[in-house]
Amino acid sequence: MAIKEYIRERFFPHMWCQGCGHGIVLNSLLRGVEQLGMSKNEIVMVSGIGCSSRISGYVDFHSLHTLHGRALAFATGVKMSKPELNVIVPMGDGDALAIGGNHFIHAARRNIAMTAIVMNNRIYGMTGGQFSPLSGYGTAATTAPYSNIDHDFDVVKLAEAAGASFVARTTTYHARQMTEILKAAIVHDGFSVVEVLTQCPTYFGRKNKMGGPAEMMEWFRDNTTPVGSKAKAENPALIERGIFVQEEKPEYCAEYEKVIERATGGRP
Repeated sequence: MAIKEYIRERFFPHMWCQGCGHGIVLNSLLRGVEQLGMSKNEIVMVSGIGCSSRISGYVDFHSLHTLHGRALAFATGVKMSKPELNVIVPMGDGDALAIGGNHFIHAARRNIAMTAIVMNNRIYGMTGGQFSPLSGYGTAATTAPYSNIDHDFDVVKLAEAAGASFVARTTTYHARQMTEILKAAIVHDGFSVVEVLTQCPTYFGRKNKMGGPAEMMEWFRDNTTPVGSKAKAENPALIERGIFVQEEKPEYCAEYEKVIERATGGRP
């Protein structure tokens, strides 16, 4: 398979738990990159810390494994210095919306052309199963044995409100849809956010009695619906998936080049 050209086989087998959804995200992403016909030399993947961030070690792209919560800050530097490159930033709950929350909203506000993949497994899996900003009210975690009372962020609404010009949601059950959404996000000229609902059977599934990996993926199937569907109108509790925002607006790097041109009068 041509997709093997995009991975570092020497780092396999991977370190994710059995049944973790992150491998499905990696598979769908690589299939999308392959279908776009992109060279691995035109891609930079920037990650922070956590289970999801290990993806950068498995792909044979230019990659940076950076500080916890600072992936988007490093990615901004890469994009500003090499705007011709395609920058992809896989993040988990913490990197995206806890310690990394400030970077997230400002990257969206600036509309910097990069793709932020928020892998939402509703838990801090690598560090022991603590609850996260995406766990949700009433869930259980190692740090919430008597129930979590924190309400969760809605990633889609937050990204849209912060100004992201491409916002989408999918799940590991809908792997083919994920590939199509990631393709659209990567080629979009602006800040793209793709939330992927992914399963963590080791911690979230076990603590919340959701069963094994297959049962958790079936939950995604049964509790999600396409954007604007009749089913959503009949059952508001269903989680919508698909593309929510896809609009053209001035991209930060391109606008910065115009500032330089105005400041220098076009002189090199």
